[in-house]
Amino acid sequence: MPQGDTGHALLAGLNRVHTTQMGAERIRRNLGLHADDPAAWCRRQIENARAITRRGKNWYVRGDGCVITVNATSFTIITAHRDKEHGVI
Repeated sequence: MPQGDTGHALLAGLNRVHTTQMGAERIRRNLGLHADDPAAWCRRQIENARAITRRGKNWYVRGDGCVITVNATSFTIITAHRDKEHGVI
């Protein structure tokens, strides 16, 4: 379960989390993801995150073998990539 206010703020705004078309393609490519809706996939990862931290203008979400970067102001998923420290998806 994520700790701290920043994680709770992201979870409270989960319905606002989205990405751009370019962001969706970047997420698919970086993770080798075949999901039709990468933003929905990321929202599920955020709900079940091991850790959510905020550094500057972004939240960093560690999930099941990935790290998702979300802009804290706009709730836009910027990118997602494999978590090299904690295994692969």
